Amino acid sequence: MDLFSPSRPESLRAGAPLALQLTPKSFDQFFGQEHLLSPGKLLRRAVESDRLGSAIFFGPPGTGKSALARLIADKTRSHFSELNAVTAGVADLRKEIDAARFRLESRGKKTIVLVDEIHHFNRSQQDALLPDVEKGHVTLIGITTENPFFYVNAALRSRSQVYEFFALERPALEKILDRALSQSAGVSGLPEAVLEPEARAHWLDVAAGDARRLLNAFEIALQTTPRGPDGRVRVDLKTAEESVQKRAILYDKHGDEHYDTVSAFIKSMRGGDPDAALYWMAKMLEAGDDPRFVARRVIICASEDVGNADPRALVVAAAALQAVEFVGMPEARIPLAQAATYVACAPKSNAAYLGIERAQAEVRGKAVRKVPAHLKDANMDGEARGHGKGYLYPHDYPGHWVEQEYLPDPKLFYEPGGQGEEKNILERLREWRKRK
Repeated sequence: MDLFSPSRPESLRAGAPLALQLTPKSFDQFFGQEHLLSPGKLLRRAVESDRLGSAIFFGPPGTGKSALARLIADKTRSHFSELNAVTAGVADLRKEIDAARFRLESRGKKTIVLVDEIHHFNRSQQDALLPDVEKGHVTLIGITTENPFFYVNAALRSRSQVYEFFALERPALEKILDRALSQSAGVSGLPEAVLEPEARAHWLDVAAGDARRLLNAFEIALQTTPRGPDGRVRVDLKTAEESVQKRAILYDKHGDEHYDTVSAFIKSMRGGDPDAALYWMAKMLEAGDDPRFVARRVIICASEDVGNADPRALVVAAAALQAVEFVGMPEARIPLAQAATYVACAPKSNAAYLGIERAQAEVRGKAVRKVPAHLKDANMDGEARGHGKGYLYPHDYPGHWVEQEYLPDPKLFYEPGGQGEEKNILERLREWRKRK
Protein backbone atom coordinates (compact mmCIF):
# COMPACT_ATOMS: atom_id res chain seq x y z
CA MET A 1 0.00 0.00 0.00
CA ASP A 2 1.22 3.51 -0.79
CA LEU A 3 2.21 5.28 2.42
CA PHE A 4 0.27 8.36 1.37
CA SER A 5 -2.81 6.63 -0.08
CA PRO A 6 -6.25 6.90 1.52
CA SER A 7 -7.15 3.64 3.23
CA ARG A 8 -10.38 3.27 1.31
CA PRO A 9 -11.69 4.78 -1.95
CA GLU A 10 -14.18 7.54 -1.22
CA SER A 11 -16.81 6.05 -3.51
CA LEU A 12 -16.87 2.85 -1.43
CA ARG A 13 -17.19 4.46 1.97
CA ALA A 14 -20.40 3.73 3.87
CA GLY A 15 -23.09 6.31 3.32
CA ALA A 16 -21.50 7.83 0.22
CA PRO A 17 -24.09 9.45 -2.08
CA LEU A 18 -25.36 7.34 -4.95
CA ALA A 19 -23.91 9.82 -7.45
CA LEU A 20 -20.46 9.08 -6.02
CA GLN A 21 -20.98 5.33 -5.84
CA LEU A 22 -22.01 5.26 -9.49
CA THR A 23 -18.83 7.02 -10.60
CA PRO A 24 -17.96 5.59 -14.04
CA LYS A 25 -15.15 3.06 -14.05
CA SER A 26 -14.73 3.10 -17.84
CA PHE A 27 -15.52 5.33 -20.78
CA ASP A 28 -18.38 2.97 -21.66
CA GLN A 29 -20.07 4.13 -18.45
CA PHE A 30 -19.34 7.83 -19.01
CA PHE A 31 -22.13 9.64 -20.83
CA GLY A 32 -21.95 13.11 -22.35
CA GLN A 33 -19.06 15.46 -23.22
CA GLU A 34 -18.52 13.69 -26.53
CA HIS A 35 -16.57 16.70 -27.80
CA LEU A 36 -13.86 15.74 -25.28
CA LEU A 37 -14.21 12.01 -24.80
CA SER A 38 -15.36 10.41 -28.03
CA PRO A 39 -12.87 7.82 -29.33
CA GLY A 40 -9.89 9.61 -30.82
CA LYS A 41 -10.42 12.91 -28.99
CA LEU A 42 -7.37 14.47 -27.35
CA LEU A 43 -8.50 14.20 -23.72
CA ARG A 44 -9.56 10.58 -24.05
CA ARG A 45 -6.30 9.65 -25.76
CA ALA A 46 -4.33 11.36 -23.00
CA VAL A 47 -6.21 9.46 -20.27
CA GLU A 48 -6.03 6.08 -22.01
CA SER A 49 -2.31 6.42 -22.65
CA ASP A 50 -1.67 7.74 -19.11
CA ARG A 51 -0.13 10.86 -20.61
CA LEU A 52 -2.45 13.46 -19.13
CA GLY A 53 -0.71 16.74 -18.37
CA SER A 54 -1.97 19.35 -15.95
CA ALA A 55 -5.55 20.27 -16.80
CA ILE A 56 -8.42 22.48 -15.74
CA PHE A 57 -11.98 21.18 -16.12
CA PHE A 58 -14.63 23.89 -16.04
CA GLY A 59 -18.35 23.93 -16.65
CA PRO A 60 -21.74 23.75 -14.89
CA PRO A 61 -22.31 21.48 -11.88
CA GLY A 62 -23.12 17.83 -12.47
CA THR A 63 -21.63 17.60 -15.95
CA GLY A 64 -18.96 14.97 -15.26
CA LYS A 65 -15.89 16.94 -14.17
CA SER A 66 -15.39 15.10 -10.87
CA ALA A 67 -16.56 11.83 -12.42
CA LEU A 68 -13.87 12.09 -15.08
CA ALA A 69 -11.26 12.93 -12.47
CA ARG A 70 -12.16 9.76 -10.55
CA LEU A 71 -12.10 7.77 -13.77
CA ILE A 72 -8.60 9.08 -14.34
CA ALA A 73 -7.74 7.99 -10.79
CA ASP A 74 -8.86 4.45 -11.64
CA LYS A 75 -6.98 4.32 -14.92
CA THR A 76 -3.75 6.12 -14.14
CA ARG A 77 -0.61 4.47 -12.85
CA SER A 78 0.06 7.62 -10.86
CA HIS A 79 -0.78 8.24 -7.21
CA PHE A 80 -3.99 10.24 -6.92
CA SER A 81 -4.55 12.88 -4.21
CA GLU A 82 -7.60 15.06 -3.74
CA LEU A 83 -8.03 18.50 -2.14
CA ASN A 84 -10.95 20.89 -1.91
CA ALA A 85 -10.00 24.54 -2.27
CA VAL A 86 -12.79 25.58 0.10
CA THR A 87 -11.12 23.87 3.07
CA ALA A 88 -7.49 23.41 2.01
CA GLY A 89 -4.74 25.98 2.49
CA VAL A 90 -1.12 26.45 1.46
CA ALA A 91 0.03 24.06 4.22
CA ASP A 92 -2.15 21.30 2.75
CA LEU A 93 -0.75 22.00 -0.69
CA ARG A 94 2.83 21.85 0.58
CA LYS A 95 2.14 18.54 2.30
CA GLU A 96 0.79 16.98 -0.90
CA ILE A 97 3.63 18.39 -2.99
CA ASP A 98 6.30 17.17 -0.56
CA ALA A 99 4.76 13.69 -0.61
CA ALA A 100 4.66 13.81 -4.42
CA ARG A 101 8.36 14.66 -4.56
CA PHE A 102 9.16 11.76 -2.23
CA ARG A 103 7.25 9.30 -4.44
CA LEU A 104 8.91 10.63 -7.58
CA GLU A 105 12.45 10.61 -6.18
CA SER A 106 12.22 7.32 -4.25
CA ARG A 107 10.14 5.19 -6.61
CA GLY A 108 9.71 7.19 -9.81
CA LYS A 109 5.95 7.29 -9.22
CA LYS A 110 4.05 10.32 -10.50
CA THR A 111 1.29 12.10 -8.54
CA ILE A 112 -1.93 13.64 -9.78
CA VAL A 113 -3.38 16.27 -7.41
CA LEU A 114 -7.05 17.01 -7.89
CA VAL A 115 -8.06 20.45 -6.61
CA ASP A 116 -11.83 20.79 -6.53
CA GLU A 117 -13.33 24.31 -6.61
CA ILE A 118 -9.92 25.68 -7.58
CA HIS A 119 -11.41 29.14 -8.16
CA HIS A 120 -11.59 29.48 -4.34
CA PHE A 121 -7.78 29.48 -4.13
CA ASN A 122 -6.43 33.02 -3.92
CA ARG A 123 -3.48 34.19 -5.98
CA SER A 124 -0.82 33.17 -3.46
CA GLN A 125 -2.33 29.70 -3.10
CA GLN A 126 -2.39 29.25 -6.87
CA ASP A 127 1.18 30.54 -7.09
CA ALA A 128 2.25 27.86 -4.59
CA LEU A 129 1.42 25.23 -7.23
CA LEU A 130 3.37 26.84 -10.06
CA PRO A 131 6.96 25.64 -9.52
CA ASP A 132 6.05 22.00 -8.99
CA VAL A 133 3.52 21.93 -11.83
CA GLU A 134 6.13 23.45 -14.16
CA LYS A 135 8.87 21.01 -13.05
CA GLY A 136 6.56 18.02 -13.35
CA HIS A 137 6.66 17.06 -9.66
CA VAL A 138 2.84 16.92 -9.73
CA THR A 139 0.16 16.83 -12.38
CA LEU A 140 -2.65 19.21 -11.49
CA ILE A 141 -6.32 18.67 -12.28
CA GLY A 142 -8.27 21.76 -11.27
CA ILE A 143 -12.08 21.61 -11.25
CA THR A 144 -14.22 24.73 -11.30
CA THR A 145 -17.70 25.90 -12.19
CA GLU A 146 -16.30 29.37 -12.93
CA ASN A 147 -14.58 30.56 -16.07
CA PRO A 148 -10.86 29.91 -15.42
CA PHE A 149 -9.92 32.84 -17.63
CA PHE A 150 -11.30 35.07 -14.87
CA TYR A 151 -10.51 33.07 -11.73
CA VAL A 152 -7.32 31.12 -12.43
CA ASN A 153 -3.92 32.81 -12.75
CA ALA A 154 -2.68 33.22 -16.30
CA ALA A 155 0.61 31.57 -15.29
CA LEU A 156 -1.19 28.46 -14.01
CA ARG A 157 -3.48 28.37 -17.06
CA SER A 158 -0.48 28.53 -19.38
CA ARG A 159 0.88 25.38 -17.75
CA SER A 160 -2.45 23.53 -18.04
CA GLN A 161 -4.79 22.43 -20.78
CA VAL A 162 -8.27 23.93 -20.28
CA TYR A 163 -11.25 21.68 -21.08
CA GLU A 164 -14.80 23.03 -21.08
CA PHE A 165 -17.72 20.81 -20.02
CA PHE A 166 -21.28 21.55 -21.09
CA ALA A 167 -24.67 20.85 -19.52
CA LEU A 168 -25.64 17.27 -20.33
CA GLU A 169 -28.08 16.69 -23.15
CA ARG A 170 -31.20 14.63 -22.54
CA PRO A 171 -29.87 11.41 -24.20
CA ALA A 172 -26.90 11.41 -21.80
CA LEU A 173 -29.18 11.97 -18.80
CA GLU A 174 -31.41 9.11 -19.93
CA LYS A 175 -28.44 6.74 -20.05
CA ILE A 176 -27.31 7.85 -16.60
CA LEU A 177 -30.80 7.25 -15.19
CA ASP A 178 -31.00 3.84 -16.86
CA ARG A 179 -27.66 2.92 -15.32
CA ALA A 180 -28.93 3.99 -11.90
CA LEU A 181 -32.05 1.86 -12.34
CA SER A 182 -30.03 -1.21 -13.27
CA GLN A 183 -27.10 -0.87 -10.85
CA SER A 184 -28.16 1.12 -7.78
CA ALA A 185 -29.45 -1.93 -5.88
CA GLY A 186 -26.17 -3.79 -6.27
CA VAL A 187 -24.00 -0.74 -5.59
CA SER A 188 -25.70 0.89 -2.62
CA GLY A 189 -28.33 -1.57 -1.36
CA LEU A 190 -31.23 0.60 -2.50
CA PRO A 191 -34.42 -1.26 -3.42
CA GLU A 192 -35.18 -2.06 -7.03
CA ALA A 193 -37.21 0.70 -8.62
CA VAL A 194 -40.06 0.85 -11.13
CA LEU A 195 -40.20 4.32 -12.66
CA GLU A 196 -43.44 5.54 -14.23
CA PRO A 197 -42.99 7.45 -17.52
CA GLU A 198 -44.34 10.73 -16.09
CA ALA A 199 -41.91 10.56 -13.17
CA ARG A 200 -39.02 9.79 -15.48
CA ALA A 201 -39.86 12.71 -17.79
CA HIS A 202 -40.18 15.08 -14.83
CA TRP A 203 -36.77 14.18 -13.43
CA LEU A 204 -35.12 14.53 -16.84
CA ASP A 205 -36.70 17.96 -17.26
CA VAL A 206 -35.82 19.40 -13.85
CA ALA A 207 -32.29 17.97 -13.96
CA ALA A 208 -31.50 20.77 -16.43
CA GLY A 209 -28.33 19.05 -17.64
CA ASP A 210 -27.12 18.19 -14.10
CA ALA A 211 -26.51 14.45 -13.53
CA ARG A 212 -25.89 14.89 -9.81
CA ARG A 213 -29.28 16.55 -9.38
CA LEU A 214 -30.90 13.70 -11.27
CA LEU A 215 -29.22 10.98 -9.20
CA ASN A 216 -29.89 12.76 -5.91
CA ALA A 217 -33.61 12.89 -6.73
CA PHE A 218 -33.54 9.21 -7.67
CA GLU A 219 -31.76 8.27 -4.44
CA ILE A 220 -34.01 10.20 -2.08
CA ALA A 221 -37.12 8.83 -3.78
CA LEU A 222 -35.94 5.25 -3.25
CA GLN A 223 -34.84 5.91 0.33
CA THR A 224 -38.14 7.46 1.44
CA THR A 225 -40.78 5.53 -0.53
CA PRO A 226 -42.25 2.33 1.00
CA ARG A 227 -41.65 -0.87 -0.92
CA GLY A 228 -44.50 -2.71 -2.56
CA PRO A 229 -45.45 -6.36 -1.94
CA ASP A 230 -42.85 -7.43 -4.50
CA GLY A 231 -40.11 -5.57 -2.63
CA ARG A 232 -39.78 -2.92 -5.31
CA VAL A 233 -40.43 0.81 -5.09
CA ARG A 234 -42.84 2.33 -7.56
CA VAL A 235 -41.99 5.95 -8.32
CA ASP A 236 -44.95 7.91 -9.65
CA LEU A 237 -45.15 11.59 -10.65
CA LYS A 238 -46.12 12.73 -7.13
CA THR A 239 -43.07 10.99 -5.63
CA ALA A 240 -40.82 12.42 -8.33
CA GLU A 241 -42.11 15.94 -7.61
CA GLU A 242 -41.55 15.55 -3.87
CA SER A 243 -38.00 14.28 -4.35
CA VAL A 244 -36.94 17.51 -6.04
CA GLN A 245 -39.48 19.83 -4.40
CA LYS A 246 -40.63 21.00 -7.78
CA ARG A 247 -44.06 20.53 -9.30
CA ALA A 248 -44.28 19.08 -12.78
CA ILE A 249 -45.64 21.43 -15.40
CA LEU A 250 -47.88 19.74 -17.94
CA TYR A 251 -45.92 20.76 -20.95
CA ASP A 252 -44.69 18.68 -23.85
CA LYS A 253 -41.68 20.45 -25.33
CA HIS A 254 -42.39 18.73 -28.65
CA GLY A 255 -46.18 19.02 -28.71
CA ASP A 256 -49.06 21.49 -28.91
CA GLU A 257 -48.58 22.85 -25.40
CA HIS A 258 -45.07 23.97 -26.26
CA TYR A 259 -46.03 25.74 -29.48
CA ASP A 260 -49.16 27.24 -27.92
CA THR A 261 -47.11 28.70 -25.05
CA VAL A 262 -44.47 30.09 -27.40
CA SER A 263 -47.21 31.64 -29.50
CA ALA A 264 -48.80 33.24 -26.43
CA PHE A 265 -45.39 34.59 -25.37
CA ILE A 266 -44.69 36.24 -28.72
CA LYS A 267 -48.21 37.62 -29.09
CA SER A 268 -48.05 39.09 -25.58
CA MET A 269 -44.83 40.96 -26.44
CA ARG A 270 -46.30 42.05 -29.77
CA GLY A 271 -49.47 43.23 -28.03
CA GLY A 272 -47.67 45.29 -25.40
CA ASP A 273 -48.49 43.16 -22.33
CA PRO A 274 -45.25 42.67 -20.32
CA ASP A 275 -47.03 40.83 -17.50
CA ALA A 276 -48.43 38.16 -19.80
CA ALA A 277 -45.06 37.91 -21.57
CA LEU A 278 -43.32 37.27 -18.23
CA TYR A 279 -45.85 34.60 -17.26
CA TRP A 280 -45.51 32.62 -20.49
CA MET A 281 -41.74 32.97 -20.37
CA ALA A 282 -41.70 31.72 -16.76
CA LYS A 283 -43.80 28.72 -17.80
CA MET A 284 -41.36 27.82 -20.57
CA LEU A 285 -38.33 28.14 -18.29
CA GLU A 286 -39.90 26.21 -15.42
CA ALA A 287 -40.86 23.44 -17.83
CA GLY A 288 -37.22 23.10 -18.87
CA ASP A 289 -37.16 24.91 -22.21
CA ASP A 290 -33.70 25.95 -23.33
CA PRO A 291 -33.27 29.63 -22.33
CA ARG A 292 -31.44 30.18 -25.63
CA PHE A 293 -34.63 29.16 -27.43
CA VAL A 294 -36.55 31.78 -25.42
CA ALA A 295 -33.91 34.41 -26.20
CA ARG A 296 -34.16 33.70 -29.92
CA ARG A 297 -37.91 34.28 -29.79
CA VAL A 298 -37.34 37.67 -28.13
CA ILE A 299 -34.82 38.62 -30.84
CA ILE A 300 -37.27 37.74 -33.61
CA CYS A 301 -40.04 39.77 -31.97
CA ALA A 302 -37.68 42.71 -31.43
CA SER A 303 -36.99 42.85 -35.15
CA GLU A 304 -40.32 41.73 -36.62
CA ASP A 305 -42.71 43.62 -34.34
CA VAL A 306 -40.68 46.54 -32.93
CA GLY A 307 -38.27 47.12 -35.79
CA ASN A 308 -37.16 50.67 -36.39
CA ALA A 309 -39.80 52.11 -34.09
CA ASP A 310 -37.17 51.41 -31.42
CA PRO A 311 -33.93 49.98 -32.91
CA ARG A 312 -32.54 49.50 -29.38
CA ALA A 313 -34.97 46.62 -28.83
CA LEU A 314 -32.91 44.38 -31.11
CA VAL A 315 -29.71 45.43 -29.31
CA VAL A 316 -31.24 44.60 -25.91
CA ALA A 317 -32.57 41.26 -27.17
CA ALA A 318 -29.26 40.24 -28.74
CA ALA A 319 -27.42 41.23 -25.56
CA ALA A 320 -29.81 39.03 -23.58
CA LEU A 321 -28.88 36.03 -25.73
CA GLN A 322 -25.20 36.74 -25.13
CA ALA A 323 -25.86 37.05 -21.39
CA VAL A 324 -27.70 33.71 -21.39
CA GLU A 325 -24.68 32.04 -23.01
CA PHE A 326 -22.33 33.68 -20.52
CA VAL A 327 -24.08 33.31 -17.14
CA GLY A 328 -26.42 30.32 -17.65
CA MET A 329 -29.47 29.46 -15.60
CA PRO A 330 -30.95 30.35 -13.18
CA GLU A 331 -29.50 33.87 -13.40
CA ALA A 332 -30.13 34.00 -17.16
CA ARG A 333 -33.82 34.47 -16.45
CA ILE A 334 -33.05 38.07 -15.38
CA PRO A 335 -31.64 39.42 -18.68
CA LEU A 336 -34.36 37.43 -20.46
CA ALA A 337 -37.01 39.18 -18.39
CA GLN A 338 -35.39 42.56 -19.08
CA ALA A 339 -35.38 41.94 -22.82
CA ALA A 340 -38.92 40.55 -22.97
CA THR A 341 -40.39 43.46 -21.00
CA TYR A 342 -38.43 46.00 -23.06
CA VAL A 343 -39.74 44.51 -26.30
CA ALA A 344 -43.29 44.31 -24.93
CA CYS A 345 -43.26 47.97 -23.86
CA ALA A 346 -41.52 49.36 -26.96
CA PRO A 347 -43.40 51.19 -29.75
CA LYS A 348 -44.25 48.76 -32.51
CA SER A 349 -43.65 48.64 -36.25
CA ASN A 350 -43.58 45.67 -38.60
CA ALA A 351 -42.53 47.82 -41.57
CA ALA A 352 -39.09 46.19 -41.92
CA TYR A 353 -40.67 42.72 -41.78
CA LEU A 354 -43.29 43.66 -44.40
CA GLY A 355 -40.58 45.29 -46.51
CA ILE A 356 -38.49 42.13 -46.84
CA GLU A 357 -41.64 40.09 -47.49
CA ARG A 358 -42.57 42.38 -50.39
CA ALA A 359 -39.02 42.43 -51.75
CA GLN A 360 -38.77 38.63 -51.69
CA ALA A 361 -42.14 38.32 -53.41
CA GLU A 362 -40.89 40.70 -56.12
CA VAL A 363 -37.69 38.68 -56.61
CA ARG A 364 -39.58 35.39 -56.77
CA GLY A 365 -42.45 36.50 -58.97
CA LYS A 366 -41.04 39.08 -61.37
CA ALA A 367 -38.13 39.35 -63.79
CA VAL A 368 -34.91 39.82 -61.84
CA ARG A 369 -33.52 43.34 -62.24
CA LYS A 370 -29.91 43.76 -63.34
CA VAL A 371 -27.49 45.89 -61.36
CA PRO A 372 -26.99 49.32 -63.03
CA ALA A 373 -23.45 49.90 -64.31
CA HIS A 374 -22.75 52.83 -61.98
CA LEU A 375 -23.52 50.59 -58.92
CA LYS A 376 -21.30 47.71 -60.00
CA ASP A 377 -17.99 46.92 -58.29
CA ALA A 378 -15.12 48.79 -59.94
CA ASN A 379 -12.33 46.73 -58.35
CA MET A 380 -10.11 44.34 -60.30
CA ASP A 381 -10.89 44.94 -63.99
CA GLY A 382 -14.31 46.45 -63.30
CA GLU A 383 -13.30 50.02 -64.01
CA ALA A 384 -12.05 49.10 -67.49
CA ARG A 385 -15.42 47.53 -68.16
CA GLY A 386 -17.26 50.69 -67.14
CA HIS A 387 -18.25 49.50 -63.70
CA GLY A 388 -18.90 52.33 -61.28
CA LYS A 389 -18.75 55.00 -64.00
CA GLY A 390 -21.08 57.85 -63.19
CA TYR A 391 -21.59 56.84 -59.55
CA LEU A 392 -22.34 59.85 -57.33
CA TYR A 393 -20.74 59.61 -53.86
CA PRO A 394 -23.49 60.84 -51.48
CA HIS A 395 -21.05 62.30 -48.91
CA ASP A 396 -19.87 64.81 -51.51
CA TYR A 397 -23.31 66.45 -51.60
CA PRO A 398 -25.33 68.63 -49.20
CA GLY A 399 -27.09 66.56 -46.56
CA HIS A 400 -25.06 63.51 -47.64
CA TRP A 401 -27.75 62.66 -50.18
CA VAL A 402 -27.95 62.94 -53.96
CA GLU A 403 -30.54 61.78 -56.42
CA GLN A 404 -29.46 58.80 -58.54
CA GLU A 405 -30.87 55.46 -59.61
CA TYR A 406 -30.41 52.57 -57.16
CA LEU A 407 -33.11 50.24 -58.49
CA PRO A 408 -34.31 49.96 -62.09
CA ASP A 409 -38.09 50.18 -62.33
CA PRO A 410 -38.24 51.38 -58.70
CA LYS A 411 -40.89 50.10 -56.32
CA LEU A 412 -41.65 50.87 -52.66
CA PHE A 413 -41.05 47.99 -50.27
CA TYR A 414 -40.31 49.75 -46.97
CA GLU A 415 -43.12 51.97 -45.74
CA PRO A 416 -42.25 53.18 -42.23
CA GLY A 417 -45.02 53.88 -39.77
CA GLY A 418 -45.42 56.82 -37.44
CA GLN A 419 -44.43 55.11 -34.17
CA GLY A 420 -41.38 55.95 -32.08
CA GLU A 421 -38.08 56.47 -33.89
CA GLU A 422 -39.63 55.38 -37.17
CA LYS A 423 -41.57 58.65 -37.29
CA ASN A 424 -38.25 60.43 -37.96
CA ILE A 425 -37.35 57.85 -40.59
CA LEU A 426 -40.74 58.42 -42.28
CA GLU A 427 -40.21 62.17 -42.46
CA ARG A 428 -36.69 61.76 -43.86
CA LEU A 429 -37.79 59.27 -46.50
CA ARG A 430 -40.72 61.47 -47.53
CA GLU A 431 -38.33 64.36 -48.13
CA TRP A 432 -35.90 62.22 -50.16
CA ARG A 433 -38.67 60.63 -52.20
CA LYS A 434 -40.21 64.02 -52.88
CA ARG A 435 -36.89 65.30 -54.22
CA LYS A 436 -36.76 62.30 -56.57
